[in-house]
Amino acid sequence: MTVRIAMWSGPRNISTAMMRSFGARTDCAVSDEPFYGAFLKASGEPHPLAAETTESMDCDWKSVLATQSGSAPGSKPIWYQKHMPHHMIGDVGIEQMPDHTHAFLIRAPERVVASYKAKNELRAPEMLGFAQVREYFESEAERTGKAPPVIDSDAILANPAGVLEKLCGSLGIAWDSAMLQWEKGPHPEDGVWAAHWYDKVNASTGFGPPRGGLPKLDGEYQKTVDACRDDYDFMAQYAIAA
Repeated sequence: MTVRIAMWSGPRNISTAMMRSFGARTDCAVSDEPFYGAFLKASGEPHPLAAETTESMDCDWKSVLATQSGSAPGSKPIWYQKHMPHHMIGDVGIEQMPDHTHAFLIRAPERVVASYKAKNELRAPEMLGFAQVREYFESEAERTGKAPPVIDSDAILANPAGVLEKLCGSLGIAWDSAMLQWEKGPHPEDGVWAAHWYDKVNASTGFGPPRGGLPKLDGEYQKTVDACRDDYDFMAQYAIAA
């Protein structure tokens, strides 16, 4: 039986580093934002490499869902799927993924905003997914009767082994120290959008050092941080501590 892990986050949450971490396990397949193409086709969002992304992917919501709910690539016993709830604007959602084990990755909004604005135009807080992450978390908690796992990016960088070992326990899989290192450069599972978004993770072979103080922002960027604060604080109270 395959353990399908759906890890939900917004963009710029070290989500690709987490995909690299799970992909370093020999018993784990990974998927890189499989609903992204369907989102771009339905929304018309002018993301970098949007045309190339939709051309390279299955853009039918239900077809993607069927694939992600089916057999794991290579018949691996663990399947890590990197997802973003703000991409789920079609007729599928977390409620149609009851056979997945759901978990949530969060990051301080100051760090997310500072990172995102360097890569793409930031027009609204909804583009960062904080409210949608909380909505999905609450939906899954109500369905199962318990809070699903939450991990904070800063905690992972401060103590990768400690946090990831606890995360693995909460997901019902064995801890594997191979998750602490990966091969440098692009990986076969990466989406075509990696050429724009993944430069830093492609230069890495493991989790980086803990970040310093929070970035200083002003104007509309600080307003975006403020709009995301309550949802981040709500999620942070459930975050796994090493």
